[in-house]
Amino acid sequence: MCLPPLHDWLAALAACIVMIGASACTVPLAPGYAILKESRQLRFVPGAPPRLEVRASYTLENTGTIDLKFIDVDLPEEKAFGRQNVRAELNGRAVQVESAPEEYGTEHRNTFRIATEPSWTQKQRLELLIAYDFASPENSGSQITLGENDFHLGSRGWSPVLHPPKHFLSPFPKRPDRSPFTIRVPAGFLVLARGTPSGQKREGGEIEYRFLLRMSDLSPYVAAGRYVESNSKRGSGDVVFWTLEPPKENIPAVAERISAAWTVLQTDFGTLDKNIRNPHVVESPELRPHLEGEEGSAATAFPGGVLVGPAPPASGAGGEDFIVKVTHALAHNWFGDEMYFAPGAAIGMGEGLPEYATIVVDEAREGDAARRKRVLAYLDQYDEALKHAVEKPLALTMPTDPPEQRRMALAKAPLFYIALEDLYGEAPVRHGLKSMATLLRGQAVGYDDMRAALEMTTGKNLVEPFHTWLYEKDIPAEFRSKYAGANGTPP
Repeated sequence: MCLPPLHDWLAALAACIVMIGASACTVPLAPGYAILKESRQLRFVPGAPPRLEVRASYTLENTGTIDLKFIDVDLPEEKAFGRQNVRAELNGRAVQVESAPEEYGTEHRNTFRIATEPSWTQKQRLELLIAYDFASPENSGSQITLGENDFHLGSRGWSPVLHPPKHFLSPFPKRPDRSPFTIRVPAGFLVLARGTPSGQKREGGEIEYRFLLRMSDLSPYVAAGRYVESNSKRGSGDVVFWTLEPPKENIPAVAERISAAWTVLQTDFGTLDKNIRNPHVVESPELRPHLEGEEGSAATAFPGGVLVGPAPPASGAGGEDFIVKVTHALAHNWFGDEMYFAPGAAIGMGEGLPEYATIVVDEAREGDAARRKRVLAYLDQYDEALKHAVEKPLALTMPTDPPEQRRMALAKAPLFYIALEDLYGEAPVRHGLKSMATLLRGQAVGYDDMRAALEMTTGKNLVEPFHTWLYEKDIPAEFRSKYAGANGTPP
């Protein structure tokens, strides 16, 4: 049997791939639909309690191989967001929103089904409206805060997410290139939100702020309230404070420290959204501490800023602890909003990277002595937590584990990145993390992704240090030895 030359086989294979790729643009391969238009509307309604009205409108087209009988959608968690009064319309007609069938399993308890009766035929377009309210949320934190004079919604969890049909070839419906995002608030509110500002409109006692979201933008967020704005300067990178009452004292020193931290973070880990020119520190009396037993002001990130509460700068609470918490929260803009982490990396990366970033900021301000001081503080915290709990490997510690085990992991995680810097140099490690934040923007990121990025910039195989720090217990002896004696302590 005579076979054609290898290059002929390769040429034929390439031609097939091109033909399949070209046909995929015009011939559907599975059930599916496209989002032709999308818009989000948000309205703050004062009251006792206040509530947020959320509306998402879509123009959809069945672009798949079969007629569709329903659309599945993820809605916000009922208790966490205080979600209530869910309703939907198809082509202006009210329809039922039902719990998803058992095939989704208990992990999809927030998945719901909207029947498209009669069947949604191929090439047919539908107008879909999904609406619900938020009131009295149970968890006032990074996802939502809601008070009489202020509110915020983070960049995840509060907006509907449409599912593709359950077929392994069905594509996930993409957001259109341009999506309007409008926020209606009482007159006197200040508003920050994702997207390019596209105007305002006043109606009675309310103002509608308009933004335009592009496909390249990350998910929308909002921070708004009846705030007083204060800042010592207004150049690019200068911090802006939003408080419910005028500050009781001048805060230029705090502003300078936070602005400097923002500059370091942008220098070492990359620039953020082009529409974010100034970091904002925003008061949120409803915000609660992230960790059980945490003292002092709480702080959590939103894109381009930090929410602080219940003791904001307006009360004069602008000490060192406050600055450290704000810096840590700011770092979540790079390692949190720009990417998200699986449960197994939620502490080691999701908290460890921002905490490590605060060391980078301290070192930029005060030099190597500050870096060593912070390392010793984390070692002390680790050893203290070890007295009260049995350690779990860092990569296996979950946010649901007991507090002492989490504290142990939270102390060990930033030391892991310091160890990588000691082994391979500060510049290659920071450049690798910057590349990861830039290239994997908006995606789920894990330890393998981070290792690949760092191996690219260090030129080294990092299997051994990753395994030692992430999957073995205790702090490596050579690391302890390196930092022992910095304050007179033995190894």
